[in-house]
Amino acid sequence: MAEAKSVTSTKRAKSTKTANIRIGIGGWTYAPWRGPFYPDDLAQARELEYASRNLTSIEINGTFYGLQKPASYEKWYQETPDDFVFSLKAPRYATNRKVLAEAGETIERFFASGVLLLKQKLGPINWQFAPTKKFDHEDFEAFLKLLPASIEGLKLRHAIEVRNDTFKSPEFIALARKYKVAVVLAGDSDYPQIADLTAPFVYVRIMGTTDKQAKGYSAKALDAWAERARQLAAGTTPADLETCAEPPAKAAARDVYLYVISGFKERNPAAAMALIGKL
Repeated sequence: MAEAKSVTSTKRAKSTKTANIRIGIGGWTYAPWRGPFYPDDLAQARELEYASRNLTSIEINGTFYGLQKPASYEKWYQETPDDFVFSLKAPRYATNRKVLAEAGETIERFFASGVLLLKQKLGPINWQFAPTKKFDHEDFEAFLKLLPASIEGLKLRHAIEVRNDTFKSPEFIALARKYKVAVVLAGDSDYPQIADLTAPFVYVRIMGTTDKQAKGYSAKALDAWAERARQLAAGTTPADLETCAEPPAKAAARDVYLYVISGFKERNPAAAMALIGKL
């Protein structure tokens, strides 16, 4: 049986002054990753152990579709290094609704399901909205008011992933800044790109991996995303990314969470590890 050990000496999160840049993928269970990413003789039960020693974060997608058991969170906590961080996709039942102000019960149930058992390994919560959901100031502010800043002494970070062009407005950016939630930066995709800095951290999802590149992206493209991550961590917005409002008056270091998502999924771990190496 193969040992679940790192294949890179640069696996830990890289610092830019006081900011951390974390790079990862969505989930860790995917059959085509066996061979290209996971050793063929690695037991499936040890995939998370292996992935968490080659990446610095993972976005859990299963939480989007249904509540997970407390025992699962405990297991994930135990199997990963002390400085590893999970991001969670919040339940779709909270965001896929006509009246967002009515999501309170779903949000409370989510945080009571065992999420806090991840302790210091709990990273941002990604609240993803459908492409059909349009921006309505009153509707969205009512929702943002429901998101807890902390629970039982554990500070929470919230990101909102919007996929409708109506959100590309200074009014929306001002609202996100008011509640200190990050707007997910969608890279290399058909979704609206909103790279405005609105929170003490940045949440990036890049979706352009292809089967034509061994590492999902060309070396040039990987260099570009590595440089963008550095700039975002330093509190500045790269000039080649689209924004909707004026930047913050003062640049401040911000943690960056960057996930290689979608695209040609088989190559996503290779792209993530390549970015870690470049940083």
